Amino acid sequence: MQSLSSREKQNLQFETVLVLQGGGSLGAYECGVYKALHRHGIEFDIVAGTSIGAVNASIITGSKSDEPAKALEEFWLDLAEGVTSPGLPDNIRPYFASMYSAVFGNPKMFFPKWFIPSADYFMPYFWQYMYDITPLKKTLDQYVDFQKIQSPKRPRLIITSTDIQNAKPSVFDNKYDHIEADHVLASAGYPFYGISWTQKSGKYLWDGTLLSNTPLREVINASPKLDKNVYVVDLFPKNQPEIPNNMFEVWHRARDIMHTDKTENNIHMSKTITRYLKLIREMHDILSSSTLDEKDKSKLRIVRTGISQTCLRTR
Repeated sequence: MQSLSSREKQNLQFETVLVLQGGGSLGAYECGVYKALHRHGIEFDIVAGTSIGAVNASIITGSKSDEPAKALEEFWLDLAEGVTSPGLPDNIRPYFASMYSAVFGNPKMFFPKWFIPSADYFMPYFWQYMYDITPLKKTLDQYVDFQKIQSPKRPRLIITSTDIQNAKPSVFDNKYDHIEADHVLASAGYPFYGISWTQKSGKYLWDGTLLSNTPLREVINASPKLDKNVYVVDLFPKNQPEIPNNMFEVWHRARDIMHTDKTENNIHMSKTITRYLKLIREMHDILSSSTLDEKDKSKLRIVRTGISQTCLRTR
């Protein structure tokens, strides 16, 4: 950035961005990270998330209490269930709790289909989902004022989902969209967990994680002109020395690797294109200071704009 003119340096602005990944119950970790950032006085211009990250992002940007860190912690404490398992070894208890939720659901989060009378109740082959996340909508309404999300005084909220019918991202941005609880639910319908899709704005929407678990690209596309300080909360470990011991651990480790690869690719591409844009800016500064006439300089500006827009579209 040393090649910027003094005028450009004065006008240079940064946006501080928080990117929250999806990961089910791992979203509680994001709560802890946000509390730590909040204690250090870090404020965000943009909060972006997908899946459980979208849930956390909506609470951060629209908390009814105007105390997002406290509201986020209370939300996760509200979701927690005290399932006792006396006599079980400590290394078995997490699996027991997971199986309990899978069978009986979580009254604040999701409800199993086998507890809901329906025409296809005895024909599970035709079920389109196993869990209804309508309870999450009611829980969100306790913590989020969706009218406040629209206030320009609040951080910009960007959440992502996936259009089932065309496999394209469907992005909701409070700068352009009136975000409601259904938009958040649309971002959290993960089919591999058997969670239902959400119909919104004429679309059938699944979890944004299916395309990208780290909505960094969507943030850059939504606000390409300003440089950014980005905090990405990475929920999935890249390194794990221990080999999985059972199918449950095998599935989770495979999930970690898939999400880690997508995240690294998004970050790598963003850094690469940023370097290209800086190089174009430096070339422009050098040529602008040369002895070109106004006609040639005008052509240069057109070329620079065209290259920059091409780089942004490739993101």
